[in-house]
Amino acid sequence: MTLRGLRTAVTVAAAVALAAGAGAGTASAAGSAGPGAACAPGTLKVTTTSAGSSQIGMNHQGTYLKVTNTGGSTCAIDGYPGLALEGAGHTALKTTPHHGDTYFAKDPGAHRIALKPGGSAFADLVWTHAGPSSAQAEYLQVSPTGGNAHSVVAFDNAVDGGKLSVTAWSATPPAAS
Repeated sequence: MTLRGLRTAVTVAAAVALAAGAGAGTASAAGSAGPGAACAPGTLKVTTTSAGSSQIGMNHQGTYLKVTNTGGSTCAIDGYPGLALEGAGHTALKTTPHHGDTYFAKDPGAHRIALKPGGSAFADLVWTHAGPSSAQAEYLQVSPTGGNAHSVVAFDNAVDGGKLSVTAWSATPPAAS
């Protein structure tokens, strides 16, 4: 191959790589604006919302997890939140989540929920607290999409064996079972 042919091949390869990269960036940006696009890490804020006395009984206690889209465009979540308990000083505690119905609410099943900016979704979180294997949790890590991005919320509760039951995300607080 001549020097001119080599230069042309390198120029064409660079142009193809640049076009592929630009195309991927354009597709990604366009995809993130639609309601079907998954919510990006950092655009979701998790809090707990009191369920009042409706989620206390027979050594069970519960609360609602609430995830809010703090981003500027509609995005979607689905499935179940990832959960991890932390003790004092944010030390990791053994955590065993169970996905499905809880003692207080029927599981709506995993389904996609579009969250407009400022919109929220809910999951029911329940645990027991009277057994000899209770661990004192101080915080709860919640990953809204089940990935590595998570929020840490205050969670001052004794939890038997680190076992948590949680429903899938729902557009409204989960209904009683």
